[in-house]
Amino acid sequence: MGAMDAETGKDVALLNPDLLQIAEVSPSAIKENPHIVQNLYSQWLSLPDTTKLVKTVADKAKTGVPTNDIFNSSSPKAGSPSSMFAAVPPLSPRSSSGSPRLSRRGSGLGPSKLGSPLKVLSEPIKEVIPQFYFINGRPAPHELKEQCLIAINEIFTGHEDGLQLQDFKTVTKEICKLPSFLSTVLFKKIDVESRGSVTRSAFVDYWINKNMITMDIATQIYTILKQPHQNYLVQEDFKPILKELLLTHPGLEFLQNTPEFQERYSETVIYRIFYYMNRAGNGRLTLRELKRGNLIDAMQQADDEEDINKVLRYFSYEHFYVIYCRFWELDTDHDFLISKENLIKYGNHSLTYRIVDRIFSQVPRKFISKVEGKMSYEDFVYFILAEEDKPSEPSLEYWFKCLDLDGNGILTTNELQFFYEEQLHRMECMTQEPVLFEDILCQLIDMIHPEDESHLILKDFKRCKLSGHVFNILFNLNKFMAFESRDPFLIRQEREEPTLTEWDRFARREYIRLSMEEDAEDASNGSADVWDESLESPF
Repeated sequence: MGAMDAETGKDVALLNPDLLQIAEVSPSAIKENPHIVQNLYSQWLSLPDTTKLVKTVADKAKTGVPTNDIFNSSSPKAGSPSSMFAAVPPLSPRSSSGSPRLSRRGSGLGPSKLGSPLKVLSEPIKEVIPQFYFINGRPAPHELKEQCLIAINEIFTGHEDGLQLQDFKTVTKEICKLPSFLSTVLFKKIDVESRGSVTRSAFVDYWINKNMITMDIATQIYTILKQPHQNYLVQEDFKPILKELLLTHPGLEFLQNTPEFQERYSETVIYRIFYYMNRAGNGRLTLRELKRGNLIDAMQQADDEEDINKVLRYFSYEHFYVIYCRFWELDTDHDFLISKENLIKYGNHSLTYRIVDRIFSQVPRKFISKVEGKMSYEDFVYFILAEEDKPSEPSLEYWFKCLDLDGNGILTTNELQFFYEEQLHRMECMTQEPVLFEDILCQLIDMIHPEDESHLILKDFKRCKLSGHVFNILFNLNKFMAFESRDPFLIRQEREEPTLTEWDRFARREYIRLSMEEDAEDASNGSADVWDESLESPF
C-alpha cells in the first residue's frame, strides 16, 4: 500500500500543473497517462471537505435551492489554499479565434459563469409570434377606424333603412375620397342583393371590415371596378363609370340629347386608357399597370374640374372630337370602317404606301375589325395616337414593329433604307431637293446615339428624345419637311408650354381648324336653301 502511495505521489509530482484543470485535460494527456485521472478523482473523493460538500449539495437540492447558490456559498472555492482541488473547475477563456485554450495556474480567473454541471435546466421560453397574415389585409389603425365611423354615423343618421343611390354620392366623395362618378359601381358592389339601398352595417362591413379603408386609392378603384373572378380590368369594366360621368358632369351635359355620341365619347376614352396604360397590349389592365399610369390623377381631376376639356389626359371632349372627325373624314362611305386606300389620305397623304402596308398587315397591332382589310374605329384610335404622339413609349413600340421587317428586334441599314427609298422618290416628284440615304443615316445615328452603330434596337429609341422625328424622316414626308424647316413660333410654344405633349398640341391645332370649318359650313348652309346631307358634320 505504501509503495502504491509512493508511486501515486511520484506521478502527481510529474504531472503538469495545467492538467489539474480536469475538465480541460487534453486528449493526448489522457491517452498517455489514463490512470492519472482515475487516481486523482479517487483521492479527491476521500478528502473530508469533499464529503462535506457532497452532503451539503444533497441537502440543499432536496430543499429546492439552486445549485449555483450552493457553490457560491462558503464552500471551498476553486484554487483556494484549504483544498487541493476546486469544487468546480473554471472554464478556460476563449481566444479570438473562438477555440478553447488551457488556463494557467495563478491566472486569477474566478469560477465559471456557466455554473455547476448540476444546474437544473429550465423550460425554454416560447416566443409568441404576432399574426402577420390577414385574409382581407391588415386591420385599419384604431384612430383611422374611429374617425371613419364618426363620419359614417353622421351621414347614415336618420337613414335606418339605408341610403338610396341618389344619396350615396356623399359617401363616395366624403368618406371614401373617391371620384363621385364611381358612386353607382360602388353602390352595386355593396348592394349585392339589389335591395336598392345600402345600410350602415353593410357599408361598414365592406369598407372597414374588409379593409378597403387601408388600401391606396388605385387599389380601391381597381377592387371596385373589377369582376370578382378576375385579377385584371377589361374595357367593359370602365363603361359604368363613363356612363355616370356623362350623366353628371356639367361639361358633358350638351351630349345628353345625342346618345350616339355619348357612346362614341365613352369608347374613345376607354381606348385611350388602354392604349397608354395596358402596356402588355392584351386588353387586360392589371393593378400594377394601373398604379404605374396617370389614370387615377386624371379621374380625380375630371371629378373636380367643371371644364372637361381641361382634363387633357383621356377625358377631354375636344380630343375625342378631333379623333372622331378625323375618322369621319377618312370613312367616306360611312360604314364605320377604314380601308387601306382611305388611310393613305391621312394627313394630306403624308404617309408612305410601304408604312401603310405594314399597318394593314397588322404587324404593330392586330385589328379588332372582323372585316378583312378594314380598320375599325378602335384600330384607328390606336393608329392616330401612335402617329400624333410619337415620343410616347406605346408609339415607339408601334412604329418600331412596323420597321422591323424580319421581327428580330433589330433595325438594320437595309430595313431603314427600304422605307426611306419611297420618301426619296416622293421628294423627287415634288421637286424637293433630295437627301441621299447615306446622309440621312448619319443624321439618324447622330440623333439616336445607339449603343451599336451597326444597328438600332428599341432601347435606343426609348433613350432618345428625338426618336419621333426619326420615324417621320423615314415615312412621313410632311412632318419630315416641317422638322427640317423648324417654325420659330412652334419652338417658342414648346418652350412656353413644356408640359404639353405632341398629342396635346396636335389636338389643339386640329380642334381649332375643325371648329372654324364647321362655323364656315354653318354660315354657308344658312344662306342656302338646301344642302347635301352626306356632307353634314357628324356633330
